[in-house]
Amino acid sequence: MRSYGQYCAAARALDLIGDRWTLLIVRELLLRGPSRYTDLREGLPGIATNLLADRLRELEDLGLVAREDAPPPIAATLLRLTPRGEELRPVITALGQWGIPLMADPPRGDEFRAYWLALPVALYLSDSAPEKPPVAIEVRTGAEPVVIETADGAVRTRAGAADDPDAVLTGAPELIAAVLTGSLALKEAVAKGLKLEGDRAALRRLLPA
Repeated sequence: MRSYGQYCAAARALDLIGDRWTLLIVRELLLRGPSRYTDLREGLPGIATNLLADRLRELEDLGLVAREDAPPPIAATLLRLTPRGEELRPVITALGQWGIPLMADPPRGDEFRAYWLALPVALYLSDSAPEKPPVAIEVRTGAEPVVIETADGAVRTRAGAADDPDAVLTGAPELIAAVLTGSLALKEAVAKGLKLEGDRAALRRLLPA
């Protein structure tokens, strides 16, 4: 392990988790929970198979990742964050928040996974009317849809489609991310090509003021 050789908490932390791909592996495990190796590889487009294996081994040696057997009938080994690994959640959150302004003009060809929207959802969305019945907003961007829904006043994201969504958002990832973070008004996003079907008020109930 290479070291900065500095008696500083930030430098020491970067000695351990500052390598390329390491924090993105942590991001995947935070967003997806216990995951198969193939799930992680799918969520980390561009990583070499041997490098992913090396990074996971390093994270296990550091006590940040552990292996567990999936319950029947799934015969697979799952990788999960340990409590120490879970302590990196605010680090990933802070990096995501700092990076939001960089998302306005994405380079052509950048890979995208719809469940990555869970980061801006957690940062920027809240239920302004928790006393009302829960709502579900289906978001169609990327290869698979995700659902943004309310439950007991909280807002969460899950992969998949909604059985009976209150509203459906369809469009480019950058437009949807801009609306969810409040950096682009819904009306402007629609003018730029975002498609909104269903109850507009249900969506506005969750968006930043």
